Amino acid sequence: MNDSTVTLPWLVIRQDDGGNRYRVGRYATRAEAQKIADSLDNRGHKQLYWVERIGQDTDDDT
Repeated sequence: MNDSTVTLPWLVIRQDDGGNRYRVGRYATRAEAQKIADSLDNRGHKQLYWVERIGQDTDDDT
């Protein structure tokens, strides 16, 4: 498998105190992305972390 065939539709997004948003990483599954977001969120900083799916407006993981 090469990089062009890998699908990584799940993003972890960080929002800082100023409202700026940054993509932290892309992941193959929602569970993997959520695990990363949770681990970053538990660091005690004021930033917000959440998971989004690329190309979908809904919050489902189908």
